[in-house]
Amino acid sequence: MTPLRVIAIDDEALALRRIEIALGQIEDAELVATARGGREGLALIGQLKPDVLLLDINMAGFGGFDVVEGLTPEQAPLIIFVTAFDEHAVRAFQVSAVDYLLKPLEFNRLRAALSKARNTLRLIDAEERVSELKGLLAALRGSRNSPEKPRFESEIWAPRGSGFERVLVSQIDWIEAERDYVHLHTPERSYLLRETMNRIQERLDPEMFIRVHRSALIRIDRIGLICRPGYGRFAVQMTTEREVPVGRTYVKKIRTLIASVPAAGVAARQGGGIAT
Repeated sequence: MTPLRVIAIDDEALALRRIEIALGQIEDAELVATARGGREGLALIGQLKPDVLLLDINMAGFGGFDVVEGLTPEQAPLIIFVTAFDEHAVRAFQVSAVDYLLKPLEFNRLRAALSKARNTLRLIDAEERVSELKGLLAALRGSRNSPEKPRFESEIWAPRGSGFERVLVSQIDWIEAERDYVHLHTPERSYLLRETMNRIQERLDPEMFIRVHRSALIRIDRIGLICRPGYGRFAVQMTTEREVPVGRTYVKKIRTLIASVPAAGVAARQGGGIAT
């Protein structure tokens, strides 16, 4: 089976790296080029004539919509959109010949989308594909102005050896800052990632993680005890029995957490008893 020739266009280097890793594990697809912008990507499409285009919608300047408008029947690949659009726009994609992927990219979802792309390429010609894509633009541009629900990472790629290892966010107990790096602590091991604490916090769901110190971010459902070792002082004991101090400026968040969580959920301890 001849591999699908794929071009990826995204202005985020991390997103392109994620695509590169994913396609490296799919035997019937080949990443022939990447571009960090729409104009560069459109030029590559004309030169390389790929079968499939992985196209980010929201790019600065010449974006995904502009790329679609610049296509001709002679050069049009089948487009798989990469999007953070809300459910209304997603449904618009579902009834069309194109597919979509939600960020952050999931490998199994990409594999399924490429399988659909291969089947679609057998059924319709390039001119039909361009017609369908342009027919979507009005609906998509309307959705573009709709408020978007924030989407948070479900997985993080961390360096390990000469490659990268996928770390599921659901496996992370807590995150510790060290200068321009963070340690992702899981029950099995820790991973060192070149990232600031503020940036990693932005990528994670605030309903799952809480900042307790300028250098500590913890998963709420991994909290075993909230301790008060002294007046006005707090510390969090994880279910792994690791104790993480709470910074003075974060004490209010902990008090709010204690007040909002049912008594059976997170216990607060003061000295030898339970704080009330």
